[in-house]
Amino acid sequence: MIVEAVMLQVKSGYEQEYEEAFAKASTIISSISGYISHELQRCIEVKGRYLLLVKWETLEDHTIGFRQSEQYEEWKQLLHHFYDPFPVVEHFEKVSLMK
Repeated sequence: MIVEAVMLQVKSGYEQEYEEAFAKASTIISSISGYISHELQRCIEVKGRYLLLVKWETLEDHTIGFRQSEQYEEWKQLLHHFYDPFPVVEHFEKVSLMK
């Protein structure tokens, strides 16, 4: 399993509209093969800042399965115009800790 982590900055004054669009977009991402779960968190200190965490079975489920799909085009139309600057997406894997 990998975690996609994205810090999002939404244009000032569009936060409510963004959250409504994200709720619609959630059905898109959750329909993709390899998707496990996602959550969107609103920053307390910085207005318009959000943290998106998406769990995928594999990196390719996100980078190929989702990013190269027709559903991604719909996701982009719903959400990408809200971001300034455009976000950087990073992927993480769990670190196994030895005892």
